[in-house]
Amino acid sequence: MKVPGVPPAELADLNRAQDRLSFLYLERCVVHRDSNAITATDDRGVVHIPAATLGVLMIGPGTSITQQAMLLLADNGATAVWVGEHGVRYYAHGRPLARSSRLLLAQAAAVSHRDRRLRVARAMYRMRFPGEDTNTLTMQQLRGKEGARVRRCYREHAKRTGVTWNNREYDPDDFTGSDPVNQALSAAHACLYGIVHAVIVAIGASPGLGFVHTGHDRSFVYDIADLYKADITIPVAFDIAAGNPADVGPDTRRAVRDRVNDGALLERCVRDIRSLLLSPGPGGSGDDEWLDEEIENDTVRLWDEAGPEQASGRNYGGGEVDF
Repeated sequence: MKVPGVPPAELADLNRAQDRLSFLYLERCVVHRDSNAITATDDRGVVHIPAATLGVLMIGPGTSITQQAMLLLADNGATAVWVGEHGVRYYAHGRPLARSSRLLLAQAAAVSHRDRRLRVARAMYRMRFPGEDTNTLTMQQLRGKEGARVRRCYREHAKRTGVTWNNREYDPDDFTGSDPVNQALSAAHACLYGIVHAVIVAIGASPGLGFVHTGHDRSFVYDIADLYKADITIPVAFDIAAGNPADVGPDTRRAVRDRVNDGALLERCVRDIRSLLLSPGPGGSGDDEWLDEEIENDTVRLWDEAGPEQASGRNYGGGEVDF
């Protein structure tokens, strides 16, 4: 019997996470599906967007999306993020682009072992302090260094742009209650979290298994996003605030999108996650070889406490019938 509906795309035919558009923001429109594209319809007409090229679809106020459009986004490994007037709420994501659980298992093994977790956490801080030795520092010492670095970053960009800076203060329930630079920081960070979340789930890792952050379903998202704030969202926020924007949110989203496209963040994010969680392949194999291996390894095996994994789909009770 033929399965009804349009069959999902083959994983090998989908764009890699690092080759996709960072994010697309839509508001006050109807999002539907036309073949392998999503469509956005408003009073100006219809726009077609190939679903396989999207990393994140940010769905803004006044937007309706159909079941078929969500199905297409999920099949193509894209993340859908519902966006309020002033903030981001994460609601959905597509299936991983890698079918193997290799990355997830490596992440779970590292986060569950004190020494391995500390090694990954130190590596994350080392990315922020190039040329410095973080191998002997405690987490408390690393948090202190990071706090000083972020405060220095705020001061430097305040001086560069002429924006008055007092402190990072915001109320998640009252976006307009803070000054323009804090509003811009909140909007910029929200975009960054969405992008990083999309990359993490696309390559088969867990958003909730963090190494520095813990106890939240997006702990690992915050871990990875913190690697890029000083390069991307903080300077963007001060630039926006310096321009006295009429509408901080949309202006900040456009600026983050431009900065992300220029800086190839998606490719950098994929590379950083793999370098943190995985040992280099034989001969230092690159990202492309790793992903090719993951796509081809579309098999399920059985764990065995004695050693090698066993083939699945086989009757081990002595019968001749396979499952």
